[in-house]
Amino acid sequence: MNVPLSDTFKIQLVALRADAMAQLRAQRGGAVGRAEAAADALASASDDQASADAQRGLAFTLEERESAELVAIDAALERIADGSYGLCLDCGVSIPTARLHANPTALRCVACQTALEQGQSKA
Repeated sequence: MNVPLSDTFKIQLVALRADAMAQLRAQRGGAVGRAEAAADALASASDDQASADAQRGLAFTLEERESAELVAIDAALERIADGSYGLCLDCGVSIPTARLHANPTALRCVACQTALEQGQSKA
């Protein structure tokens, strides 16, 4: 991938990372850590135990999703740094830029991703 195009994706990924970090902070009630956020959630739990459990479960699920997104973004930024960004992890072909614009953390071309999702191996 040429440098100006990888710079475009780097800018997009850095912005996505900032958004994900802001969402995590908001879910945690500010810049508190995971343990502090859990303690705050337990302390402010409502009298309805089922509702409180559901709220904690949803918060945990959202945080896990955001954390996974951060890992994927950081991995994509590493691929930009080492020059492998935009190459399919499985077959090595260039991932179309339209796919990368839609999903800048994509690891595979459409064919390999489809094969993976269907439980098949293209290699």
